[in-house]
Amino acid sequence: MKKPLLILVAGFYSLFSFAQKIDKVINAAEVQRIEKILSSDSLQGRKTGTVGIDKAAEFIAAEFAKNKLPFWGNSTSYYQEFSLVKPKLITLQGVIDGDTLKETNFFVNTTQAALHLHGTTGYQIIEIKKEEDFFKKVFAIIDENKNFFVLVDKVHTDKFKRLKNFGYRAKFASPNNQLFYLTDSKAIGTAHVNAEYQLTEQKLKNMVAVIPGKSKKDEYVVFSGHYDHLGIGKPNKELDSIYNGANDDAAGTAAVIMLSNYFTKLKDNERSLIFVAFTAEEIGGYGSQYFSKQLNPDKVVAMFNIEMIGTESKWGTNSAYITGYEKSDMGKILQNNLQGSKFKFEPDPYPTQNLFYRSDNATLAELGVPAHTISTSKMDTEKYYHTVDDEIETLNMENMAEIIKAIALSSKTIVSGKDTPGRVEKLK
Repeated sequence: MKKPLLILVAGFYSLFSFAQKIDKVINAAEVQRIEKILSSDSLQGRKTGTVGIDKAAEFIAAEFAKNKLPFWGNSTSYYQEFSLVKPKLITLQGVIDGDTLKETNFFVNTTQAALHLHGTTGYQIIEIKKEEDFFKKVFAIIDENKNFFVLVDKVHTDKFKRLKNFGYRAKFASPNNQLFYLTDSKAIGTAHVNAEYQLTEQKLKNMVAVIPGKSKKDEYVVFSGHYDHLGIGKPNKELDSIYNGANDDAAGTAAVIMLSNYFTKLKDNERSLIFVAFTAEEIGGYGSQYFSKQLNPDKVVAMFNIEMIGTESKWGTNSAYITGYEKSDMGKILQNNLQGSKFKFEPDPYPTQNLFYRSDNATLAELGVPAHTISTSKMDTEKYYHTVDDEIETLNMENMAEIIKAIALSSKTIVSGKDTPGRVEKLK
């Protein structure tokens, strides 16, 4: 009995000694410093495409620059820039087998300024049958990003009306189109379509920095959070109209910044570490989608996505949950690395809310990466979620610091290359 006890005691004192060192880098004062800036009124709620989010990006870049963190890939800055295109229908004229086209029976998912179609050459003709789940099939078709001519059974008439509600939203530019035609026909004889669109381009940027690995440089561990929020809305009774987003997700962004500082000072990562603050999470997760396309998912060993850690979890302080806990053994690895600590990672207590696929971890998770979100947000009762009252005064800085320290310490065997979490089942 003595030997295991001695090992446990030695492990505890080792962790305690290490914790004393980490306290100098990750602490409540540092959390408050970063939070105070990111959630300030001067950033006007960090809405995508505004001056406020640009100011936030400049601050994040300056924090990365303090430690002279390398840029990602061939980039010459911390800005990972990309564009979205928002189409607006101007004119639609056409006939399919004698049926005059109008918005009620014809829709095109496109990012092109014009569509001139005579026949169906170059398009794969497929159906959405009456017994099929309409939106599930639509999303799968759009996600495949090919030229499709889709015949939609008229049983879906009511749902078809809603296509334009999301079809004219901003999206990544593509040379391909998906045409949706409401009809009882199972085939197309003649088709003539002329449509024109007004395109609005929106330029966005993720913030990305890297600490190259030593012996396993081509294996990546990602630490992420999103730095956008909702901007300015209608004033409340106190005439406050700024959605500061202190918890959602300045908290996660603060964690990413502090972890980059910590690992820079530690200098012992065998795997390469990527630190990324995503844009456009609140309007569709475009930042994480773009980021995920820039790297080989097979080389991403793990992703720690950090979302809303500013309030206490349902279990109180020194605890957080991991979405999709059961989908890989990553949570068990993290908890094992915290032996001797008072901190505890728990499985997601809100399984019906499908949180695993609702945050910036989702795109990489769908590709098989053990990409999980760490959070404390009480999603059934979180009082200030998506309100103007999500401000710095509502956060627990001491607890936030403990969560960030727990993420740093629990990731050590993954960062060092000792542990490799099992892969998540691919959806794509």
